[in-house]
Amino acid sequence: MRRDHLVSVKQITGELGVSRRTFYRWREIGKAPGHAVRLPNGELRFWRSDVDAWLTDLGERAA
Repeated sequence: MRRDHLVSVKQITGELGVSRRTFYRWREIGKAPGHAVRLPNGELRFWRSDVDAWLTDLGERAA
């Protein structure tokens, strides 16, 4: 069982300063966090730990 929390696309895009369209484009080309949880209303949520790991990986590749 996961011990972290889910974050929305709005939270992620707000933290990164990118548009929703940019984020979804990254998902289309496989450049965004992989696994998403789709809520019954169709919205996506991501585990905070997956988002943090994705950002860490991006930073390491840029270094």
